[in-house]
Amino acid sequence: MSTILHLRAETKPLEARAALTPTTVKKLIAKGFKIYVEEAPQSIFKSQEYKEAGATIVPTGSWISAPRDRIIIGLKEMPEEDKFPLVHEHIQFAHCYKDQAGWKDVLTRFINGKGTLYDLEFLENDDGRRVAAFGFYAGFAGTALGLADWAFKQTHPDNEELPGVTPYPNENVLINDVKVKLEKAYKVGAKIPTVLIIGAKGRCGSGAIELAQKVGIPEENIIKWDMAETARGGPFKEIAQADVFINCIYLSKPIAPFINYNLLNNKKRRLRTVVDVSADTTNPYNPIPIYNIATVFNKPTVTVPTKIGPKLSVISIDHLPSLLPREASESFAQDLLPSLEELPKRNVSPVWVKAEKLFEKHCARVYRSSKL
Repeated sequence: MSTILHLRAETKPLEARAALTPTTVKKLIAKGFKIYVEEAPQSIFKSQEYKEAGATIVPTGSWISAPRDRIIIGLKEMPEEDKFPLVHEHIQFAHCYKDQAGWKDVLTRFINGKGTLYDLEFLENDDGRRVAAFGFYAGFAGTALGLADWAFKQTHPDNEELPGVTPYPNENVLINDVKVKLEKAYKVGAKIPTVLIIGAKGRCGSGAIELAQKVGIPEENIIKWDMAETARGGPFKEIAQADVFINCIYLSKPIAPFINYNLLNNKKRRLRTVVDVSADTTNPYNPIPIYNIATVFNKPTVTVPTKIGPKLSVISIDHLPSLLPREASESFAQDLLPSLEELPKRNVSPVWVKAEKLFEKHCARVYRSSKL
């Protein structure tokens, strides 16, 4: 019996990525998989591309009533207003294992429906390394928006906010757009910004560095921090003296804040833009506790309520790679492909066994908390 995957349409506003691409669908079908793909108006990939790859096209949202033997695959979380039990096996980012707001509600839907969650964020190989991640393009896109916001502040009054953005067709268009914005800032006398990146050695940090380089930020203006530089514990005064701060860490345990209002409320502060690529907005241990709003593409910034110093904004979009949906999806799906090919033997495959055990562990937390 072939393994059946059902790619659900994304519903998060402006989410144009996909967990399966026509390229990977074709490869999976060649391995004996049966694949259904929902009509997805938001997706960068057209239904015809999937059809030509061999998939069966089905209506948007049809996963809800699909046979239980289908594994439902998607990227972002489902709408919060949906409460019905989840009866299928699901592969997705659920954002519910690190005490995020509403985590119990998410898991309760699986518990009530006797479904299973394989969280994409926690699919790991034997070495404990994630098998697939959007980190590179998250850092790449986040830094692009951060530099665009910094440039915008040089050419516009403080009562104006960076306009909304929509996904770019490819990275060259994005790079050129940021270059144009930076040139406008330089023409009015702004100096080349200093960009401080924390988590510079990871996937996300490498993407941040590459974008900064490609738009012409010189090496001496790119400050690359990782665990060695942050080992002394925050807050760090160096962040307040950078022009743009990019947070690319993976938060796995409580840490001291990177920045606080004591450092920000200073007339000599240079910092104008914070990009929290990690976007642990609702995490109680968020190391950037100066905002509490997850921003979105059509309103990318939130102003930090500082008392003195220049205007400061935070970008905290939790699906940044969707700014470059085609490249980001292809990169992610290719990395995920070897693990997907193991789904027929997921009861013994280490990646999927570990993911199911982790799901069961967090379901047990829900049970325990309900009895307190």
